[in-house]
Amino acid sequence: SVDRPALVAIMPTSIGTVSTLLDVGANVDCKPHNLEQFAMMGEIYFRSMFNVARPRVGLLSIGEEEGKGNELTRESFLLLKQLPLNFVGNVEGRDIYSGKVDVIVTDGFIGNVALKTSEGVANLVRATLKETLAATITRQVGYLLSRSAFSDFKKRIDHTEYGGAPLLGVKGACFVTHGSSNVNAIKNAIRVAADFVDRNITSNIETEMAALRPAAAVTP
Repeated sequence: SVDRPALVAIMPTSIGTVSTLLDVGANVDCKPHNLEQFAMMGEIYFRSMFNVARPRVGLLSIGEEEGKGNELTRESFLLLKQLPLNFVGNVEGRDIYSGKVDVIVTDGFIGNVALKTSEGVANLVRATLKETLAATITRQVGYLLSRSAFSDFKKRIDHTEYGGAPLLGVKGACFVTHGSSNVNAIKNAIRVAADFVDRNITSNIETEMAALRPAAAVTP
């Protein structure tokens, strides 16, 4: 009941929760009804995976106003606001990390750029922090005294802690990991995949998509 599958990335937020971003690379060219289906799958996934009764769904754009964005986002907005979801409207890039929205919907091109940019910023923060703390003896001592806090900070922005990205919309549990995945990333991908299966995410998507809005399933 899905035209195209979508890859979902788990993103950390500033309030200690997570948000989800989809699609992050499975489809670089999308039509409005694709984003409509992404929104439905993302909402079902977040609700089932994180036990949130009414996940907040937002459409990634260049402004919060309804008329902002390109043709794809404007037409998608009209479809999403008709769905029986907790649609909060357009959201901007910074909202991915703010905690004000749970499911952020976009096409695979923009989503992949946002994901890779996030990875680059996280690497910059880690490298800059490491260099700054090593600059003087006083700072090195301060780091040693605060090591546990820095360890927690590193884990929050480390993409390997979140495992692989599930591919929603296929029959089965399919996860995609980063090409440079280390042992920690693979371990967490297996953990998340097992949780995905235990929570019957694929079955939930298959049954709820049709019940939520049959007209949105497989548009010619």
